[in-house]
Amino acid sequence: MGLFGIGSDKEPEAAEAVAEAGIGAKSANAIVGKLMDIGIDGLGPLDSVTEVVAAAMGEKKGDTEKAITDIVRSHIKLGAAGGFLTGIGGFVTMVASMPANIAGFYVLATRMVGSIASIRGYDLNKPEVRTAVLLTLVGADSQDLLAKAGVAGGGKLASVAMQRLPKAAVMVINKGVGFKLATQLGSKSLSRLGRFVPVIGGGIGAGIDGFLMNRIADHAREEFPVRALTAP
Repeated sequence: MGLFGIGSDKEPEAAEAVAEAGIGAKSANAIVGKLMDIGIDGLGPLDSVTEVVAAAMGEKKGDTEKAITDIVRSHIKLGAAGGFLTGIGGFVTMVASMPANIAGFYVLATRMVGSIASIRGYDLNKPEVRTAVLLTLVGADSQDLLAKAGVAGGGKLASVAMQRLPKAAVMVINKGVGFKLATQLGSKSLSRLGRFVPVIGGGIGAGIDGFLMNRIADHAREEFPVRALTAP
């Protein structure tokens, strides 16, 4: 079982945890579903991870790390732009624009992390890889979510991507990510106090969102090292 203490004996525990997480489950599932469907697979004008990676690799002539740097920079700019547009209206527009901005921020972050993982050799068609991508968004809380799903902590999130986890465990982890992000939407709102002031709030929003996007990128680069061709 390698890094994870999970197997057939752990599946009942994971299934029970899913059942106990009934409150707010629809909201959590909706958040995770949108992040996967839009952030990874793309929708409308928003390119998928596959398209983003292909464009960056072509522009950088196959240099993987330069392509990653280019993708990170573009997503930091997009995240900052979203933060500026949300904050510039100040308190009057904050209530209407903030949820959309935060949702947009995490969609972009999911696409960015998915792109990094894809370039470094991880198959985004695998549910475990998608789960590892989502775990990157919650930072240090990822280990707690793994433990609640019956998965032993420790190591990089890439280890999650390389395992065959029971469906129940994947459900628990994804739902936990949804709960964490939903909590952030309600309590943190990406520094909503600083956005009460028109125009100035836009600058603050852009700075914070750009900073957070960069922090997620650094975390993703650390958690998804280059996958060796001989890896299982």
